[in-house]
Amino acid sequence: MEKWKLEPARDLGLNTAQRWQSLRRESDLLESATHWLWAVGVRIYLGLWHRFEVQGREHLPSKPPFVLVANHASHLDALVLSAPLPLTIRDRVFALAAGDVFFEKNVTAAFATTFINALPLWRRKIAAKAMVELRQRLVEEPCAYLLFPEGARTRDGQMMRFKPGIGMLLAGANVPVTPCYLEGTFEACPANRTIPLRKKIRMRVGPPLNFADMADERASWDAIAARLQEAVERLARP
Repeated sequence: MEKWKLEPARDLGLNTAQRWQSLRRESDLLESATHWLWAVGVRIYLGLWHRFEVQGREHLPSKPPFVLVANHASHLDALVLSAPLPLTIRDRVFALAAGDVFFEKNVTAAFATTFINALPLWRRKIAAKAMVELRQRLVEEPCAYLLFPEGARTRDGQMMRFKPGIGMLLAGANVPVTPCYLEGTFEACPANRTIPLRKKIRMRVGPPLNFADMADERASWDAIAARLQEAVERLARP
């Protein structure tokens, strides 16, 4: 039997602002409690206000490592995507959020990390080093990521092209990625709205895919993005 070993936190020694922007951030006791309470509150809110429904729940993973990908139409999307996942793994489920939107100001960075458990992904230039670090954490910890490969919210309700960054993360990694389609989040809270309308939200979940056999190169990244977009688009047509 392997002996229990105490290891220091990966974000040890970082100040608060540095922790918020670190891809290796770990939760302390207070943050863990906040994540759990927030997740419970989100489930109640989605159920009462949006009559939230999940189709294909049997395809949802129960433990890390895994990645969930979905279309992106609203700030509600990360909340919806994480809501059906087990509360027991909440600390290990990270939403990959736009760094220029959520992490350039302390107020939004504090909200994104404390409640959504988000990690920053800088859209201006996705560095290969960052993707390698995210993949290592995904496999070695293990943990789970919520990711929107379009890279931005749609402004007209139509799905945009998936970017190859998702391929950089998954090519050659033996990690299941589950496609999801979020219906109703655009109608409930589009990009120009702050307070959500009382619209029904439905999440459709498809069978997981795996890209462990694909080479870590540009052609594979593009192919992975295309296959995942196709999988999500199929879910949009039940």
